[in-house]
Amino acid sequence: MSDVTRVLSVIEKGDPLAADQLLPLVYDELRALAAQNLASEKPGQTLQATALVHEAYLRLVGSEDPGWNGRNHFFAAAAEAMRRVLINRARDRGRLKRGGDRRRVDLEDLCDPFEAPDEALLELDAALDRLTAAYPRPAQLVKLRFFGGLSLEEAAATLGVSTRTANREWTFARVWLRDALGRE
Repeated sequence: MSDVTRVLSVIEKGDPLAADQLLPLVYDELRALAAQNLASEKPGQTLQATALVHEAYLRLVGSEDPGWNGRNHFFAAAAEAMRRVLINRARDRGRLKRGGDRRRVDLEDLCDPFEAPDEALLELDAALDRLTAAYPRPAQLVKLRFFGGLSLEEAAATLGVSTRTANREWTFARVWLRDALGRE
């Protein structure tokens, strides 16, 4: 049993101090996952990988009974928490009270404002919600691969399906999302 799995089982049994032992064990992997998620953001992103890890971790250990079933389930929950943090930040930046009606302008090229930086992420989130409503498992596979950074094999193991099934559902989900987003 790995150290992460051992600590997760102690957390599940209700030890309040076990969460303090978990972070050092998973920090590097969570930071790499966060950096991967932030790499797809547009330039000018103010959220750093460290801050994303901390925010997601607080959401993970802040719940009363996380009920993680091992390492893969924990990292799937971490990927979902990071996705939620990014989606909430994108929505917040789009709100009027946070200057959502303003466009970011490059000082070197004052005539050419940037497009709203989070529109694509919000479109993807809305399409992913529709995919989840219609086809939950392929949607979960997309979340694990896109936001969780898992390989196809790791995502298949997390979902408890064969790699072949995961590959078929991954292809289906990509085509479905491409159609939903109006991309060619």
